[in-house]
Amino acid sequence: MRKQKGFSLIELLIVVAIILIIAAIAIPNLLRARIAANESSAVSSVRTINTSQVAYLSSYPTVGYSGTILALGPPAATGCPSTVTPTSTSACLVDWVLANATAPAAPKSGYYFGMGVVAAGGLNLGYTVGGIPAALNTTGVRGFCSNEDGVIRFTATGNTAPVTTNAACAAYTNLQ
Repeated sequence: MRKQKGFSLIELLIVVAIILIIAAIAIPNLLRARIAANESSAVSSVRTINTSQVAYLSSYPTVGYSGTILALGPPAATGCPSTVTPTSTSACLVDWVLANATAPAAPKSGYYFGMGVVAAGGLNLGYTVGGIPAALNTTGVRGFCSNEDGVIRFTATGNTAPVTTNAACAAYTNLQ
């Protein structure tokens, strides 16, 4: 009788079972880490929009705050060329990806954003920016918002649209 080389079917099944057990433990942790990274990016994006709004208000005092996120960005995906002067409709204060992340189909790091303004006398006197996951429980679990006070707030409830009013944002919990 010759000794055969290789693995038996039982040995292969045991190895596959061990790999599946390890994957069952590792994949949920990986997904939670990805959600945490997306949420961190969303908070950073809201903070960037807050800073950009202050710069926009300083640059265009006859307009007030920007009425849209798109107006804070560049005129094209290639960015702001040195030959083009920023305007109130394309201020070149945020990057193209963030400026266009206003729908679930075009998110930035799994989140998309919306903005509402408070206008009076032809000026935008205030704003509220909100961000929510493009796919709840997949790209993120919390929504974020802020307004001209610069305080970033969050909610753990899933919204269908970003918060764009000051009253709705004030109901969120302050982010520590």
